[in-house]
Amino acid sequence: MSDENNPASATKRRDFLKGVATVGIATGFGTVVGEALAQNPASPKATGTGAKPPTKATRDANAVYANQLAFDDTQDFQDATRGLIATLPDPGIIPSSKGGAAWDLGQFAFISGGPDNNAPDSVNPSLWRNAKLNMNHGLFEVVDGIWQVRGYDLSVMSIIRGDTGWIVIDPLMTEDASVVVWKQLVVPHLGDRPITHVIYTHSHADHYGGIRGIVDEADIKSGKIKIYAPAGFTEAAVGENVIAGNAMSRRAAYMYGNLLPRNPTGVVDGGLGKTTSIGAITLITPTDFATTTGQKLTLDGVDMTVIMAPESEAPSEFMFYIPKFKAFCAAEDATHTLHNLYTLRGAKVRDALLWSKYLQAAIDMFGGEMEVLFASHYWPTWGNERIVAFLKAQRDMYRYLHDQTMRLANTGFTPLEIAETVRLPDSLAKHWYCRSYYGTVFHDLVAQYNLRLGFFDGVPANLHRLPPVENGKRYVEFMGGSAAVLQKAQHYYDRGEYRWVAEVVNHVVFADPQNVAAKHMLADAYEQMGYQAESAPWRNFYLTGAMELRNGVHKVPFGSSQSPDTIKAMPLEMFLDYQGVRLNGTRAAGKSITFNFVMTDTNENYVVGVENSALHYSKGKTSDSADASVTMTRADLNEVMMGNTSMEKLVMAGKTKITGSTPKLGEFVSWLDNFDFWFNIVTP
Repeated sequence: MSDENNPASATKRRDFLKGVATVGIATGFGTVVGEALAQNPASPKATGTGAKPPTKATRDANAVYANQLAFDDTQDFQDATRGLIATLPDPGIIPSSKGGAAWDLGQFAFISGGPDNNAPDSVNPSLWRNAKLNMNHGLFEVVDGIWQVRGYDLSVMSIIRGDTGWIVIDPLMTEDASVVVWKQLVVPHLGDRPITHVIYTHSHADHYGGIRGIVDEADIKSGKIKIYAPAGFTEAAVGENVIAGNAMSRRAAYMYGNLLPRNPTGVVDGGLGKTTSIGAITLITPTDFATTTGQKLTLDGVDMTVIMAPESEAPSEFMFYIPKFKAFCAAEDATHTLHNLYTLRGAKVRDALLWSKYLQAAIDMFGGEMEVLFASHYWPTWGNERIVAFLKAQRDMYRYLHDQTMRLANTGFTPLEIAETVRLPDSLAKHWYCRSYYGTVFHDLVAQYNLRLGFFDGVPANLHRLPPVENGKRYVEFMGGSAAVLQKAQHYYDRGEYRWVAEVVNHVVFADPQNVAAKHMLADAYEQMGYQAESAPWRNFYLTGAMELRNGVHKVPFGSSQSPDTIKAMPLEMFLDYQGVRLNGTRAAGKSITFNFVMTDTNENYVVGVENSALHYSKGKTSDSADASVTMTRADLNEVMMGNTSMEKLVMAGKTKITGSTPKLGEFVSWLDNFDFWFNIVTP
């Protein structure tokens, strides 16, 4: 009896067909969680987090910032409002195509004021200043011929006037946001000219995700509109959020504070902008690529000269100079903050040495000409003297962090010792645009150590440490038990030593996650650390951790994290690599399979195998001795990944053909893990 006619085989065949549907990916940035909470009034966002007031120690710590920083410097407040043409109806609400709001600046109406320090005690005064600046929103003129839309997403959309139409740079993060700002701000106030070109400055979703809100893909295919991006863009844009996508998205919900209330004890800012918009993250692949520094581009009559900047703020990134306007687009390599050399949501470590060299190249090539600098976040900088000073400070900041890390590493310092020792010199730290609103000196230093030397600090005791639960149990036992630890920790809490409280009480929580008193004390410590944080991501991480320690993980409903455009752009090899990530080595131990995977519409053939609990594949081949074969179109596979159909339906409709041993395929699927988005972070 053949496999197809065997009742037992038929059951396994159904299991395989159902299992293959669970092949989704995550798109990062935590926008899915934000969308869920926007539609879920019973979420912690609406009900509050049980926040406690700032302690005297926190008030004193924040007072240091208030007393040492130049709050009488009004330049940023002038620049952030300069050239305002119009705004969306106050408070800047953008409706979502799925109901609710894709963007609602009114959530942050509690943030107001000018350059003076009027920060609530629960917010670092420097971060509060940044949060006030990021409340500015609207369509702004940069110079005659260049405009920006700011304050309606984490990122900024820039518009350049070409000979016949518009050149758009970085069309925001979501289609929902970009379509509204285009139709309600750009067209009414600048004119209904055609878009001729779109530029993606780099491979992060907040700089390409809104593309379908402003262009029709048919115009791309016909050549009417061209999309320019740096070399390696598509692979970087898709790949960064696939292999580690589930973990990255969960952590992004912490980093951007998606689960937190919008109030003085919750989210006040995102660090680079107010927060992320909610909606569809789209992608149309570029038609043309910048490849080399010095390359000349002419887009709709506008000349540009390229500076490539790979492995700086993004794996694929470029900057460019526009002689006609004496304008330099710095992408995300020079903004009004110390940026991340490592992002808390998780990504590859960024190379500060390369980063600084790209900024030096900008100064060398165009430093004598620039009259305005604009970027993918924040407001522009005007005037050659100010621009050059700004670029030099940014250049030196990243070079300093890299070089001082390696100087101390070469004398035997460990990463935490380096991070605790090194501070920016006053000549840099005094500049508001070198403050730690997004990245921090501490974690950027550790990142540079990791970039060059990896995770191991050279101390043998740290080479094979116990995992958190076992470590916690032994620490608690050594310290006399949970009650003794908490009693001692309370003394340190009362003294305002919250970092130490977090260190020791975290051991109790991991040793005994049911210990409510320990979780609440750890939450209290995290909360005060959040109130003191200058970095918005640090604040959001601490406060989200405190909330989940007190209230548990709220598994609110959320929509699919599968971006159709990302799925369609994903190379088939990346899809197969992701299945390798899902392969549970224990369940696959001692087992093997070989099957052909054939895409008829793209003419792609792969032999996929599992041996030794690891997946492998060979491109452009099929095997006559394979256990089974799956033949389908890539278009249908995309539909399965997006949840629009199932393998079972495709087989029943005759669109997918499975031959050979379906029980073996079903067994293969049983070895694959499905990732739970709501995994624990602050508890085991």
